Amino acid sequence: MQLLERISKGAGNTFAIWVIIFAVLAFFIPGGFTWIAPHIALLLGIIMFGMGLTLSLQDFKAVFQAPKSVLLGVVAQFTIMPLLAFLLATVFQLQPEVAVGVILVGCCPGGTASNVITFLAKGNTALSVAVTSISTLLAPILTPALTLLFASKWLPVSAGSLFLSIVQIVLIPIILGIVVKLLFTKQVEKSVTVLPLISVIGIVAVASAVVAVNAEKIAETGLLIFTIVVLHNLLGLLLGFVLAKALKLNFADQKAISIEVGMQNSGLGAALAVAHFSPLSAVPSAIFSVWHNISGPLLATWWGKKMEQESNIEMTTDNSKKA
Repeated sequence: MQLLERISKGAGNTFAIWVIIFAVLAFFIPGGFTWIAPHIALLLGIIMFGMGLTLSLQDFKAVFQAPKSVLLGVVAQFTIMPLLAFLLATVFQLQPEVAVGVILVGCCPGGTASNVITFLAKGNTALSVAVTSISTLLAPILTPALTLLFASKWLPVSAGSLFLSIVQIVLIPIILGIVVKLLFTKQVEKSVTVLPLISVIGIVAVASAVVAVNAEKIAETGLLIFTIVVLHNLLGLLLGFVLAKALKLNFADQKAISIEVGMQNSGLGAALAVAHFSPLSAVPSAIFSVWHNISGPLLATWWGKKMEQESNIEMTTDNSKKA
């Protein structure tokens, strides 16, 4: 079990590397990964079940301890990213399938990876977990409604079908995970350290499948989609931070809100795109999955080092005063 825990921890710490490696392999050897595509929804359901196993009432305390910060994070998540997606799709005059894919990932809730990145960035991890949890639970209503609002200009959107898919893929597995944890608390606590490995395998498999199915289209339009995904992610991180700072949240909260806004549940975006639109619509989610697992750790490392430098300066100053 200890070996499995070490492997799981290592996989979590090197998440971005595995996503990139397998995305590249899927691009050059698509035949080895296309078989995964029909199982994307199941894989995401397993990941959401794992998320449910990690949730507790303690995670929701932040909602009551700092309701302003949690509310800001959830509202920012479901306004900034959808609006940015709509603007980017309009400005770049994207073809309908790609435009819908960009908007769909923008309308998804925050991803669970954001909690790890917030922790590494020395942000408010409790706030990050609360915002991720609340936005995920609201996703069955808000993601279909926002997708209908912003994407119907390009393609017909069935909000009802999206709602049912998100309930099946997200809500039911999370609730099952919470119930299992309540019924078998000791057993779950022993195995919870292995969950990062399952999440990594799941997200890597989803991203690889989408890349494999769309290898030819990515070769044609990949650079444009990559540019839009990078802009979407970076502007989300920036605007989330600026908004939190403007509302005078502390620095740890600013970092948490920034990361929550900028990092999306791209696996959900890919699953919904494949099920309700077209494989091409899943490409922005696949590329987003690769990119935000690069930008997030880089930002976390920069913020983490900045905090260490500031702490060292404060210690030096205090020692000088004592001397």
